Amino acid sequence: MFIVFPIRTSIRPRRTPYVNYAIIIANVIIFLLSYHRQVNPFTGAVEPLRPWVQQFMLTPVRPYLWQFISYAFLHGSFGHIIGNMFFLYLFGNNVNDKLGNIGYLSFYLGGAVFSGIGHTLMSSTSVLGASGAVAAVTGAYLVLFPQTLITVFYWLFFFIDTIEIYALYFIGFKLIFWDNMIERGMPNVAYDAHLSGYTFGILTMIGMLATGLIKSGNIDLWSMIKQWNRRRGYRDIVANGYDPFAAHQTKKKIMVKEVKKTAAQKQQEKLIKKIRSDISNWIDQRNLPAAANSYLEMINIDQDQLLPRQQLLDIANQLASDGKSSESAQAYEKFLKHYSSYEYIEQIQLMLGILYSRYLNNSQLAVKYLTDAKKKLKDQGQLNMCDQELEKLQK
Repeated sequence: MFIVFPIRTSIRPRRTPYVNYAIIIANVIIFLLSYHRQVNPFTGAVEPLRPWVQQFMLTPVRPYLWQFISYAFLHGSFGHIIGNMFFLYLFGNNVNDKLGNIGYLSFYLGGAVFSGIGHTLMSSTSVLGASGAVAAVTGAYLVLFPQTLITVFYWLFFFIDTIEIYALYFIGFKLIFWDNMIERGMPNVAYDAHLSGYTFGILTMIGMLATGLIKSGNIDLWSMIKQWNRRRGYRDIVANGYDPFAAHQTKKKIMVKEVKKTAAQKQQEKLIKKIRSDISNWIDQRNLPAAANSYLEMINIDQDQLLPRQQLLDIANQLASDGKSSESAQAYEKFLKHYSSYEYIEQIQLMLGILYSRYLNNSQLAVKYLTDAKKKLKDQGQLNMCDQELEKLQK
């Protein structure tokens, strides 16, 4: 048995998502009005909905215009509506915040229409449910917040736990590719409506970001694409002979080369400025793994780059927790060099001592930092840890 289910995201909307709440409430009210399990006197089959619902379902053979909206507010069971409304709440709140109330309502209804069209073109069976519109919202979330973290609950035989996965990977692979392309075996599931909804959500958001209809926050998929393109251009320039790490550049005899060098320097400065902005955005969103990755990218371009004190400390701690001991030690070293007046500097020295002792096999530096930390440490537990490390190093 293997169950995977998202339970929360790492960001919260800044404003109350009134329209998303209203859509959820409308779906619940309509479901309660329409749900009524009964036995069809002609067929003997158990039917979950009242007879009047039939005219509001989307019937591909002969669809009416209103059905492209009405079908998205109907559900066939409690499990059906609970699942759809949970995903709408999970991903829709932040999309609502980004698009505004009117924009979000228009987008949601557009997603319902587009997913209904997709189902009509690919299937002849009647359909109901908000899953197509919810898929559009989920696709929009992927584009707007691709590197936010989704906490995922999983149950694998006897193992039950949670794990954090980037939205880009979880939505792109699990929800879109795996659930709708690989595992298409569940009956009464409108897979084509789902894929049409995802397509509408992703393409619409990329188009709106690319044209400036909605403001890019420097952390969306469109920004990632532009960053990749800039880095590709930068790598091409470096491949042509420009060395951004050289202390002194030898003069080129041809003036065209000199212009090329200046352009590369400007591109490097622009790229670093963009990465620093990304780091601040990731930290504001409490997405430290992404911030740490951006930091490593920045120092790979320019090792002398320095972040504000708290940002550098947060990233050094994150690198240590990620098992990147060498990179973490370098970040702590830089912190010691530039922020030596930090009130808890002994904590940094202790961390460096442990890193050099346990993971980097540099006993000389380990003894140095542990000895310095021991002079200022006040916590008895930390003092004991420091003594134990020093004792092991001296054996």
